[in-house]
Amino acid sequence: GTGKTPAVIALAQRLATHGRAVHVVTAGMGYPFRVDERGHDAGIVGDEPLLIAAFAPTWVAADPAEGIAAAAQAGAEVVVLDAGAGPPPVAATAAIAVEDALRGLGNGYAWPLGPLAERLETGMNRVDLLLAIGPPEAQKLFDRDWSRRLSCPMLPASLAPLPTGMDWAGLDVIAFAGIGAPERFFATLRGLGANLIRAQALNDHQEMTPALLARLDAEARRAGAQLVTTEKDAVRLPKHFRPQVVSLPVRLEPADWAPIDALLP
Repeated sequence: GTGKTPAVIALAQRLATHGRAVHVVTAGMGYPFRVDERGHDAGIVGDEPLLIAAFAPTWVAADPAEGIAAAAQAGAEVVVLDAGAGPPPVAATAAIAVEDALRGLGNGYAWPLGPLAERLETGMNRVDLLLAIGPPEAQKLFDRDWSRRLSCPMLPASLAPLPTGMDWAGLDVIAFAGIGAPERFFATLRGLGANLIRAQALNDHQEMTPALLARLDAEARRAGAQLVTTEKDAVRLPKHFRPQVVSLPVRLEPADWAPIDALLP
């Protein structure tokens, strides 16, 4: 829910504009395999790898080092490793952390005293840049509360909706999202002028069961509303149901690309 997937996509696209052959490696089960965005489904490879595969060659691997080796053998010059919190599984040229500026870093303590995977200072000592994603007011609070405890530079960023041709102003919608921070998605829709009849927050990666989809479809028909979801949730929808749902794509927009470009190989 921090915006990590849009950040991975943005980095891959940025590297591609620099003329680099970039692949993405994500965590998964078993030996490394390359995601086929047409042949695989989210139930097999996961929603995030399936979405990322639309933008760059993407590999799923239980062992990141094996995934990187497979990507290199397939022609990758640079690999973006989509890793979670905690010590990195492999040495990296650059490490970029992604945080939700609105949520911040909890109480700053590691589990079980707080939400972090490790002590804040320990993790930040390995990071070259922290992307704080959120609206301007959240950025101010994040800077006030955390900048003094960060040993790395902080770069504000936002998730901006892409133009889709939809006229959102006044459009009645039933929105559903199974991401880490669904309220951020709902706020984006409201910011576009959409009238949210209902905002259904699902669990992160929640299964799109026939019963759930039937209920959403029936409610949308009764209300004369459009079903809307995120890009990541859309890849988990059954193919027969996708035409009934509009997905709203967002892209990462850093305040300045220069600090990121300085880290990229």
